[in-house]
Amino acid sequence: MRLLDRIFARIVAAGTLEVTWPDGRESRYGGAASGPHAAIRIRDDATARRVALNPSLAFGEAWMDGGIDTIGGTTLFDLLDLLMQNLAAGNVHPLMRVAEQASTWFRRLQQRNPAQRAKANVAHHYDLSGRLYSLFLDRDRQYSCAYFPTGQETLDEAQVAKKRHIAAKLRLDRPGLRVLDIGSGWGGLALTLAEEFGADVTGVTLSEEQHRESNARAAAAGLDGRVRFLLRDYRSITETFDRIVSVGMFEHVGIVQYDTFFATISRTLADDGVALVHAIGRPDGPGITNAWLRKYIFPGGYSPALSEVLPGIERSGLLVTDIEVLRLHYALTIRHWRERFARNRDAVAALYDEKFCRMWEFYLVACELAFRRQGHMVWQAQLAHRPDAVPLTRDYIAEAEHATRAFTASPTSTGV
Repeated sequence: MRLLDRIFARIVAAGTLEVTWPDGRESRYGGAASGPHAAIRIRDDATARRVALNPSLAFGEAWMDGGIDTIGGTTLFDLLDLLMQNLAAGNVHPLMRVAEQASTWFRRLQQRNPAQRAKANVAHHYDLSGRLYSLFLDRDRQYSCAYFPTGQETLDEAQVAKKRHIAAKLRLDRPGLRVLDIGSGWGGLALTLAEEFGADVTGVTLSEEQHRESNARAAAAGLDGRVRFLLRDYRSITETFDRIVSVGMFEHVGIVQYDTFFATISRTLADDGVALVHAIGRPDGPGITNAWLRKYIFPGGYSPALSEVLPGIERSGLLVTDIEVLRLHYALTIRHWRERFARNRDAVAALYDEKFCRMWEFYLVACELAFRRQGHMVWQAQLAHRPDAVPLTRDYIAEAEHATRAFTASPTSTGV
């Protein structure tokens, strides 16, 4: 308990943390008049020991199994907000710095994702019950950052706006364009590109659950002649496409494969084509994936700094024609997911169990706060072979979005 006591004392400078120890003793850390406040109870000495020795992994595990719980009206959001604000300010115990540095030595091995391992990593997260995702995602099951032009949109409105924002950057200016969707999820983006813009879309995924569902959706919409979803690794693609899009998949590629990823886009993109990659990034240079997140949520996953991404693009021979950074959009997205998950918690528990619910609550809260407190963001990189593949200014993006909104608002249009 003494080591964990020292860790809390080192971390909590802003706000207040109150801890009730296994023997009933109470400690108070921080104590600033302003700032966040949280109160927790630690169940037993074994929990205190394992959290002290490996906080980045064991704190989340202790939450999952009830070894740490909030008390006195504190929520999990309150607790993680307090800790993550202080960690973002650099209030880190030296032992935590040593552990983080040691982890960087193995990050290339952790992110090595050959085809077989990549499929297993995808199955760990995306082949969970489809019912689970329907309980907290939007109607279209968009499991990536939404786009909030004003910040007041509903989740469904913001996900529609995201798809149209991406479509505008792809320059879908004529029907029949061949589009490759790398990491096509439950098929919503591909179906939208076909229905609203007349594209011929091939989606590839490694998730068997998503593969079945997306093809069923295409058939139900009468679009299976123009949209097909393949259970394939992106590296096996040999065809050429006019447009290529990848949304929320690059985080699973792994830094060892960045050159391969962009070389694949370069090889399969037509000479006058346009590609768009949408992914999570970190603002403070190369880092590591949190140990708990890597073990329980996204094995093999990593959100890169742009400084790690751009060299791979340059070596592929592709040109960067536009980069946009979406800052708090994912925080707003995950807030909606978190609130929906909470409303449907009993249904999730019926599918799995209490430990699973606590694991996913920890995941959603921690990820939302990574965007609110630690500067994580989403970047969209538009790529091409030719500098004249897109117009000279960015005005065309807003114009295309406006035209799409006007079209789907017309009485004869069915929209998305």
